[in-house]
Amino acid sequence: MVKKIIFKDITFFNFRDHQIQNLFNKKSLFIFPAGPALSHIKVNSEYHLSLKNADYVFFDSGFFVLLLRIFKNIKVNKFSGYKFLKFFFKHISKNKKKSILCVDPDKKNSDINKKLIKKLGVKKVFNYIAPNYVQENYKDKKLLKLVLLKKPDYIVMNIAGGKQEILGFFLKKNLKFKTSIYCTGGAIAFFTGNRAPINRLIDNLYLGWFFRILFNPNIYLLRYLGAFKLFFIVLFSKIKVLKN
Repeated sequence: MVKKIIFKDITFFNFRDHQIQNLFNKKSLFIFPAGPALSHIKVNSEYHLSLKNADYVFFDSGFFVLLLRIFKNIKVNKFSGYKFLKFFFKHISKNKKKSILCVDPDKKNSDINKKLIKKLGVKKVFNYIAPNYVQENYKDKKLLKLVLLKKPDYIVMNIAGGKQEILGFFLKKNLKFKTSIYCTGGAIAFFTGNRAPINRLIDNLYLGWFFRILFNPNIYLLRYLGAFKLFFIVLFSKIKVLKN
């Protein structure tokens, strides 16, 4: 069985469901790169650097998983941010004394996300509305100050891919204590109903991208069309496979 692969100096872990529970005690940077963001690793050096320095990178992109099978004969398990959050919410509902800080794109999503987590019985839920990071300046000292003040057990990044990973790496480098940072992007919206409806079957069939386009084509159609650049990146890349 493939344990992990190294692609463009990024270590991707091939996790199975039964292994996830042990990860919630890891004070680490977790990244779930979607296809559109992953297709920019050759032109976005900061994003690429954040993936290379993450502690755990997952096979979130079904497109990437399929490309590995087709062109490299590498079989790995898709493990999306949606699936990870499903396990995390189950975990946190049994560990209600833990604290969570959500980094959200706007006030509306912030209120909805906070309500969802409080329904799980978690008392300490903090929210931060991320600014528009102009010119890719992700050195958010205001967020860093808040994290140092609140010292949350978990930080859940709910902002766009390509941004959240760089921000997560910034926090990892500058925090004086260890915490768990989950860069799961918009996956939380599948649970709040604030995004295209998705379930386990849709996720397992790699059709999350399709339902996102149906739900909001103005945002997602061009984004996912751009992901086809990943086709050529995988095709012409050397990939190292590490097995158990």
